[in-house]
Amino acid sequence: MNLQTLLARDAEISARMRIAEQPGKLHTLAALLAHSGDSWFWGLGLALLAFLRPGFWRTWALTLLAVIVVAAALVLIIKFRVRRRRPEGEWGKIYRSTDPHSFPSGHAVRAVMLAVLALGIGPFWLGVLLAIWAPLVALARVAMGVHYLSDVLAGGVLGLLIGLVALAILQ
Repeated sequence: MNLQTLLARDAEISARMRIAEQPGKLHTLAALLAHSGDSWFWGLGLALLAFLRPGFWRTWALTLLAVIVVAAALVLIIKFRVRRRRPEGEWGKIYRSTDPHSFPSGHAVRAVMLAVLALGIGPFWLGVLLAIWAPLVALARVAMGVHYLSDVLAGGVLGLLIGLVALAILQ
């Protein structure tokens, strides 16, 4: 099986998972999940946490912010080397205009990496919640048509690796 065959199969599976054009509650839930991994959302939330909460939470938030920046840089390097176009579609115009490349999914990287870090440096309850949330974000990105399945799978693996390396460095 060659690369073109794999990419065609990936596009076919991803198209079957897509619900972006289907109105309803599942569409709304997928859209919310797809946006919940946005870097601006996490950056703002963690910056506020660092500003408002001293001690553990400030250190935790600043650590996650630093790793998010490193992960974003790695994702951008890979995206501009691979240059895989996003699936065609209307939903997610902000993503399509600011970042036309889909591989790997930065949202999947960020979500999995955050879950790994929360499981590793706590609090554990948040790590469990993020470990449930992360694959839902990844699948929602495919469902909303801004990524192929392989984009989010690769993003999840990269997020896991970045999270584990960050934990090793931190400990």
